[in-house]
Amino acid sequence: MYAAHWFLVSSHPAVPVRVVLLAGPSGSGKSSLAAASGLPVLSLDDFYKDADDPTLPLVAGKGPQRDIDWDSPLAWDRERALTAIGELCRSRSAEVPVYSIAESTRTGTETLTLDRTTPLFIAEGIFAADIVKSCRELGVLADALCLRGRPSTTFRRRLLRDLREGRKSVPFLLRRGFRLMRSERAIVQRQAALGAYPCGKEEALGRLAAAACARGPLGTAVREPGTARTAS
Repeated sequence: MYAAHWFLVSSHPAVPVRVVLLAGPSGSGKSSLAAASGLPVLSLDDFYKDADDPTLPLVAGKGPQRDIDWDSPLAWDRERALTAIGELCRSRSAEVPVYSIAESTRTGTETLTLDRTTPLFIAEGIFAADIVKSCRELGVLADALCLRGRPSTTFRRRLLRDLREGRKSVPFLLRRGFRLMRSERAIVQRQAALGAYPCGKEEALGRLAAAACARGPLGTAVREPGTARTAS
């Protein structure tokens, strides 16, 4: 049984805002759920590394043209994401990257600002479970959820979304899609082991509402354009 992290014991000073980490397999409906919650949202996908980063992992296997493993936590800038979450919780404002998944690169930055009435925000992405422990230790964690469903439904939703948004080539999307469908149950188990509570959409919305009520009325977030990245 996975317990919610409603009450935290921490040596850190109390923060005005806390975060709900929303994890789950790619295509499980995290972004839609976050939008439906009415809470401000930080997209953790914007913290992916650029495609030319030499530390990017490759999909296991042989051959000179192996795919980049965008589903590995090593493809993601964990420390920068944690810094942004910490700044939002302490000061209600943080500069965050803007990332193009289709181009596999950061295209600029923007300033995300939470209004003064906001007690809670969601940080959602496939790597959200990887920072549960760190957010708990920082004293900023309100709850951590892993959205789950049927692997076949997730596969269909993910493929339609990725094709619609032109995220990657069709062969890449199909290879990745079948690989993720086969490993979806293991992905959920891993995220649960990291501290994210596995649940469906309705239960997740209930827990989000409970966390928001515990912290006070909902607020909004404002995004201000920052620097744009120019091609070299």
